Amino acid sequence: MVVQANKVQISDRYEAKTQEIAKELIKSTRDNNIFSKMRDSMRWDDKVLDWTMANPGLRVQMFRFIDTIPSLQSKAEIANHFQQYMSAEEVELPSALKGMINFSSAESLPAQTAAATITKAVETLAYKYISGKNINEVMKTIARLRKDGMTYSIDLLGEAVITETEAQDYLQRYLDLIEQLTQQAKNWQRKEGIDLADGEELPQVQVSVKLTAFYSQFDPLDPVGSKEQVCDRIRILLRKAAELGAAIHFDMEQYRYKDLTLQILKELLMEEEFRSRTDLGMTLQAYLRDSYQDLQGLIAWAKERGNPLTVRLVKGAYWDQETIKSEQNHWQQPVYNDKAATDQNYEGMTQLLLENHEYLYAAIGSHNVRSQALACAIAETLNIPPRRFEMQVLYGMGDKLAQALVKRGHRVRVYSPYGELLPGMAYLIRRLLENTANSSFIKQNQSDKPVEELIAPPVVNHDDGKGERLFSHPDDFQGAPDTDYADTEKRTKAEEALQKVKQQLGKTYRPLINGEYVETANYLDSVNPSRDSELVGKVGQISVKQAEEAMNAAKTAFKSWKKTPATYRANILRKAADLMEERRNELNAWICLEVGKIIPQADGEVSEAIDFCRYYAREMERLDSGINYDIAGENNRYFYQPKGIAVVISPWNFPFAIATGMTVAALVTGNCTLLKPAATSSVIAAKIAEILVDAGIPKGVFQYVPGKGSEVGSYLVEHKDTHVIAFTGSREVGCRIYAEAAKLKPGQKHLKRVIAEMGGKNAIVVDESADLDQAVVGVVQSAFGYSGQKCSACSRVIVLSNIYDAFLERLVEATKSLNVGASDDPSVQMSSVIDATARDRILEYIEAGKQQSQLVLELPTPEGGYYIPPTIFAGVEPDHTIAQEEIFGPVLAVIKADNFDTALEIANGTDYALTGGLYSRTPSHIEQASGEFEVGNLYINRNITGAIVARQPFGGFKLSGVGSKAGGPDYLLQFLDPRVVTENIQRQGFAPIEGNE
Repeated sequence: MVVQANKVQISDRYEAKTQEIAKELIKSTRDNNIFSKMRDSMRWDDKVLDWTMANPGLRVQMFRFIDTIPSLQSKAEIANHFQQYMSAEEVELPSALKGMINFSSAESLPAQTAAATITKAVETLAYKYISGKNINEVMKTIARLRKDGMTYSIDLLGEAVITETEAQDYLQRYLDLIEQLTQQAKNWQRKEGIDLADGEELPQVQVSVKLTAFYSQFDPLDPVGSKEQVCDRIRILLRKAAELGAAIHFDMEQYRYKDLTLQILKELLMEEEFRSRTDLGMTLQAYLRDSYQDLQGLIAWAKERGNPLTVRLVKGAYWDQETIKSEQNHWQQPVYNDKAATDQNYEGMTQLLLENHEYLYAAIGSHNVRSQALACAIAETLNIPPRRFEMQVLYGMGDKLAQALVKRGHRVRVYSPYGELLPGMAYLIRRLLENTANSSFIKQNQSDKPVEELIAPPVVNHDDGKGERLFSHPDDFQGAPDTDYADTEKRTKAEEALQKVKQQLGKTYRPLINGEYVETANYLDSVNPSRDSELVGKVGQISVKQAEEAMNAAKTAFKSWKKTPATYRANILRKAADLMEERRNELNAWICLEVGKIIPQADGEVSEAIDFCRYYAREMERLDSGINYDIAGENNRYFYQPKGIAVVISPWNFPFAIATGMTVAALVTGNCTLLKPAATSSVIAAKIAEILVDAGIPKGVFQYVPGKGSEVGSYLVEHKDTHVIAFTGSREVGCRIYAEAAKLKPGQKHLKRVIAEMGGKNAIVVDESADLDQAVVGVVQSAFGYSGQKCSACSRVIVLSNIYDAFLERLVEATKSLNVGASDDPSVQMSSVIDATARDRILEYIEAGKQQSQLVLELPTPEGGYYIPPTIFAGVEPDHTIAQEEIFGPVLAVIKADNFDTALEIANGTDYALTGGLYSRTPSHIEQASGEFEVGNLYINRNITGAIVARQPFGGFKLSGVGSKAGGPDYLLQFLDPRVVTENIQRQGFAPIEGNE
């Protein structure tokens, strides 16, 4: 998505009145020295905030601890976690807290007392921002607000909607909520200002909802399917609201959902049934760089619609999340990095919104006195009718400001979340972050900062319009960004490329030997595994004779290639990376159609291939500089030389990324390379060959040699002139290659180097402190992404006994909610397995699982492809077949563990050590797993697939493979031989000394 800053011009005509009103509001919020009185009578919950403001280290640890509390099931657990979080090195504790954590045992009386005290403080703190934990408490809150002259909007707090059951429940809970509220409203006497405006009756009930909660698979990549599912449910809600006279407001969420949210609402609210409704609203977030243009678009749309609705204007609640996500994905920042830039944009949007009040009603949501004062000034200057604008604050924040606005005669609506502490924790943390941030107006207003500074117009001191990365370092490797499919233009290009590639199916691909595409006696059909009647291409299979020709060509080319400067070789890789970037959508389509990988996962693979090219190019130039160890009278030069001929045997599950990575690593280090791909992904490998040729690789240096593994593959592995074998595939084949490579052939004057990645039996451990929303989603993605065919896929989840049942229930429901079908269908999350052989083998494992454990989920599958349903077994013992053997399919074993030590023991109890995961918020468990979990790549509180070059070099040990990690700083060393040259530079006792003439 193209993100640009808005150069918003704020009219000076409102400034004087803004200053006047702002001073009046400031005076009201500071009357009677209210904040000093608060500090004098400070309770535990207030002390928590005061301490966290004073110490950044404590702030982080305290919020992490608060986030954990709802998952903890006993005072001992709470005390233990409190002690662990507060004992972190970066925390500077006030004396009262030091005393609280000074207990030896979590079971002791002091620990129990500390746990009870801190729990009560957190609960009290939570309910300062949450209007009630049940409807009766909410009704009391509403009564109090109405007594103070304010109205409300109720937001139902809930767990993340990750299952269709939860989506249905979300809808039903809102239907019940508006019915309960409207029933209560019958007893309310209408009040001017909040229920009446200019004689017009306003809805006495308003609720706020989130679009993503109406459909568990809501995804910008599937706008049509997402819209269909969401609208079916929203229509039910809107009809019920119309029947009861309730207003519905649609909240805005993360940036990736913004455009689709606006698109859905614009289309839905233009339907004849809803077009005349004026009791509806939507939200815009001013911290987004493109929000001003969004508001302009809404105004144009509202003019066409002919009936106004409300726009709630907020600054935004996900700043940290948006900046981190864009940084991790190498995307432009969608949000302003400067608070003043957000404030400036907010003021511009306020002016634009209020000056178009006949088309859109305004709801100004802010706790910044100046922001609200500007809105008041504009409304009063333009004599905007009271029905057309209101002020909004969050429950528990800006209370004095709200009272001051009511006093001025404005309608004030309090956004009031309600629900239990557990589902409300994410909301609470956002409020705490906002309340304790140094840039928070509320915090600044409690300080001695001069009023003139507080209410001065926002000034942006630098250009905040580019959305540059916040955390990058000049020496960092900059990875290729994945495609953001929330961007309509990029999504359209992907769809067009997919259709274009479909017109190219069925072509013939020939091997590349010594720079020429050659004919072969045999051809292999490569088919689409999700539509097995669809021919992707016919691939020529070389003979043993042609393999020998390729080897001879490589030997000849090596004589000059090994002498080619490293920078020249590196630049060929960079050119190849550029070509991959240009052809990204086309390559994604080929991956999707030949191996059944859905487009976003194919896109991530292309990014990884690009990163391999650029990273290994950089690394080779670093290694090429060598090292000098010079002393007086002697020069010592440490440098590297290529080994010779490399045979790359690539897999089908990452047909582009892994094949590219192994191939370009061999090439950039000066080795001539033969690429023999897996049979089921040979067309994609042919595309790699095309790119390398176009990038300028000399003939004979790289050769594309598809052929039968048992014949051609074995011949190349056993060949006396092979120096390096880079293999990714099954344990059986990998071990055979390792054994064969160790045999010295007649005429062979070197030992072959084998680099082998051979899969895993990867486990994720979920402990009692885990965020179950996060853990369930991460396990589902890790287990069933690409039908469990990633070498890093989760095939075992080990869950501690006290949360086992709750986790299993949500896991099954989340998996049920997946859409299974053809890989080119944008609504699909899981497609087929690679071929009939794989399908039949996986079905045998499923039958074995049925004999040993409890089958809890096996969904139906589509026809016409090699489909295996997402399958879950519970009650699995650590020694069961499905818990020990690599299945390489969508089969997940759920194993119960009594404690964390046992969980780690189970996780380590296989022959493999590739990837593993841990979902935990217990610092000691995280530390223990980091040292004891026997895997090459351990992922904590995230899914376990999707390693990124340079950031997460990938590879394991035990029977998961041998060799250094792909994408890491020592990977290229495996393709090189180190040498040392020592020269005595003395002549007749004289040696030149640096710096002497």
